[in-house]
Amino acid sequence: MSHPHQVRSPRMGPRPLPLHLLTALQSWSGSELGLTLWNSASPSSSASPFPNLVSASPSPPPADLAALLAEIDRARARAGVQAVGPINDPFRQALRREVARRLDRLASGVQAYRDHPSGRALDDPPVVWREGATVLRDVGAAEGVRCAPDATPVLVVPSLVNRWQVLDLAPGRSFVRALAGEGLRAYVVDWGTPGDEERDLDTAGCVERLGRALAWLKARAGDKKLPVIGYCMGGTLVVGLAAHRPRDVSAVVALAAPWDFHADRAGHGLLTTTGPWLADLALRVGELPTDAIQMLFWSLDPWLVVNKFVRFAGMDMGSDAARDFVLLEDWLNDGAALPALVARDCLLGWYGENQPGGGTWTIARQRVRPREIAAPALVVIPANDRIVPPASAAALTGPQGLAKAMRLDLPLGHIGMMVGSRAIERCWRPVIDWLKANA
Repeated sequence: MSHPHQVRSPRMGPRPLPLHLLTALQSWSGSELGLTLWNSASPSSSASPFPNLVSASPSPPPADLAALLAEIDRARARAGVQAVGPINDPFRQALRREVARRLDRLASGVQAYRDHPSGRALDDPPVVWREGATVLRDVGAAEGVRCAPDATPVLVVPSLVNRWQVLDLAPGRSFVRALAGEGLRAYVVDWGTPGDEERDLDTAGCVERLGRALAWLKARAGDKKLPVIGYCMGGTLVVGLAAHRPRDVSAVVALAAPWDFHADRAGHGLLTTTGPWLADLALRVGELPTDAIQMLFWSLDPWLVVNKFVRFAGMDMGSDAARDFVLLEDWLNDGAALPALVARDCLLGWYGENQPGGGTWTIARQRVRPREIAAPALVVIPANDRIVPPASAAALTGPQGLAKAMRLDLPLGHIGMMVGSRAIERCWRPVIDWLKANA
């Protein structure tokens, strides 16, 4: 059976490629310009010949750079280099060779990824419910999955930004299939690609849609309350779901779920400055494009993608590590656009006004107050998360957080908690054990 998200030809990633290439090119190639500007022998570094005008020369270099420049001068002296110019300077020549080597290695890594034969081998679980672009997939009915007839249904909600397959990435690396093996029948939400029916969908509408999926699932399960799990933005939504439909939810698991969006704003500077502009863009075109979302991830660590593709170029392309890299990159680069109103709510209402953390986020004209949610909850916080600051997720365990919350801190990252080498032991196992005791 073909899979809708298997290898595409050609692959588009890493997205947005021009931004990642520009990051590397500007920094690496700009190093020679910096050498020129701060070189004591360069006219550009001397005082301006026009004292009445503002000098165009750069400020003095930082102490560590000054020490490096001094070491370069000493190396030139030891090599007996007398007259140093752009052509005969051996350091500049070595610098140019190194820049060319790094750019070549980055290009090789990108090309090796695009040409790699690996792809996701798992078939998507069958669809059992649908509304608009959103479908519910029954993992217990997936090919090769053994699930007990009396298994407890669990609604699993991923983020809208990246697709659900990170929860079902590969054999042995599928969180939702691990649930099925423990008597917990996962029904995972696939948000799909927004279409006409999502044009008026905001974050409250997403929660209401989840509520209808949960009501369908609850009726199928004999009208019993059911546990819900949310990952990343999906965790924020399931907290809203538990507040919106308290009679349908038996337990809540929030995995790296942002809640207090002002708890740690240091790593989200670009959101602060560009949020209003991006929200306006989304409202004008009807959605926030995938590459615009990827630009926000780039802002958290501009060198992350460049460094990992440089490393990938040196891997054995037939190794498990290379295959795992490709699978994860395929998922990262296959994100969907956000519906315009969802983007507006996230950028302005959540990151801008901190509506969830401030208690002003409303669903069906009712404010979402975690303290009023009676269901037991497990709040999982990866300490090395660079996408959702731990302090933001930890707000769900604070004074205004979930009333019956248990906190689980993990020495993992945002994605590593789901698919990393330690995910099963550190994250999956304690989550499954908690669910079996509380669902």
